[in-house]
Amino acid sequence: MFQFNVSHFQGKARTGRLSTPHGEILTPAFVPVGTQATVKSIRPRDLLEIKSQLLICNTYHLYLRPGVDVISNAGGLHGFMNWKGPIMTDSGGFQVLSLGAGIEHGVGKTVKLFADSTDDSRVEALVDMKKSRGEIITKEKFCFVSDERIIFKSHLDGTFHEWTPEKSMEIQSKLGADIVFALDECTSPLHNREYTEKSLHRSHAWEERSIVKFRKLHNKAQEIYGIVQGGPYEDLRTESTKFVESHDFFGVGIGGALVNKTVMEDILDWVSKGLSGKKPVHLLGIGGIDDIFAGVEKGVDSFDCADPTRIARRGDILLSPDDGGTRKNRWRANIAVAEFRDDLTPLGINCGCPSCSEGFSKSYVNHLMWSRELTGYTLTTIHNLFVMEKLMAEIREGIAENKLEKVRERWMG
Repeated sequence: MFQFNVSHFQGKARTGRLSTPHGEILTPAFVPVGTQATVKSIRPRDLLEIKSQLLICNTYHLYLRPGVDVISNAGGLHGFMNWKGPIMTDSGGFQVLSLGAGIEHGVGKTVKLFADSTDDSRVEALVDMKKSRGEIITKEKFCFVSDERIIFKSHLDGTFHEWTPEKSMEIQSKLGADIVFALDECTSPLHNREYTEKSLHRSHAWEERSIVKFRKLHNKAQEIYGIVQGGPYEDLRTESTKFVESHDFFGVGIGGALVNKTVMEDILDWVSKGLSGKKPVHLLGIGGIDDIFAGVEKGVDSFDCADPTRIARRGDILLSPDDGGTRKNRWRANIAVAEFRDDLTPLGINCGCPSCSEGFSKSYVNHLMWSRELTGYTLTTIHNLFVMEKLMAEIREGIAENKLEKVRERWMG
């Protein structure tokens, strides 16, 4: 039921077809984030209309609420959320960062660092600087990590929950996604080399335990991706790539601390050198337009990112080059600013998304945003995801015609 076939190459960039029990995915693909079994503010039919192919949901959050048994009894995520297409679930590893070191360090997967941010002394200097400015405030962690397990403190009610590779696999099996991820530890961009190396070996042990448990569950409607870790250190990323490639994982996830855009491109280069080319490759939690071009050119097949939907809810609409999107304006405009109050043109004059083709104007959406009306979030979210799908379709066509550089120039300038 699971297959991955590459159809065209242009350098390391490639188009392909990823077959799952719930449908085929044309790659490279953008993956909208449905953390709580929903892409916030829109329905599955909206996703189908804008040609979204694959969603990713959050295992940890769904485990806490509504609970695994509730979803399993509804027929798994597909039945529960009424989405008939393919689904991914993460392992809970990202919550090791977001509820642990992310709280301690006040960062996510990336952070504004120096150009040579792999230098531990400069990372430590940045931590000290952020602390002195009050940008890092000591807070209580919600996550405690050992080699054997993770202990999470629920952000909902303060209860404690044990998380192991085996438990992650059992939960993901019940959730019923097509693609699951092995449990890993997602490190912070501000972790030093010593901790990153220790964490890498912990992640590899967890991933081995994950795949043993996954195969024992015999769920033929699922496949599993391993995850490459190693922070911003070339030798650790190389070691981790070899580890994932040498094990019985269907696909490869690239995760962990990507630091900043410059270092991320280096990491993608290091990882791509060790890939066999036989497995689909997913870049976890990254999906800016410039990041997508960087990833595609290094052989990445899919990207998940909450940013297009998150910024939609604060009024930022994505702009294709046809509507004035450039690298300089970060392919976006804020619809809530005064200049759009009387603008009766669509969000994107040359867009074609349902929000635009049905005639909703900038003026109307500006009003909805100021009034905090939920329809505004729906219209901007649909628009932004449509722009992302348009980008991916252009990239696939560009690779197929050996014209990816022209697509890149059109979007990136």
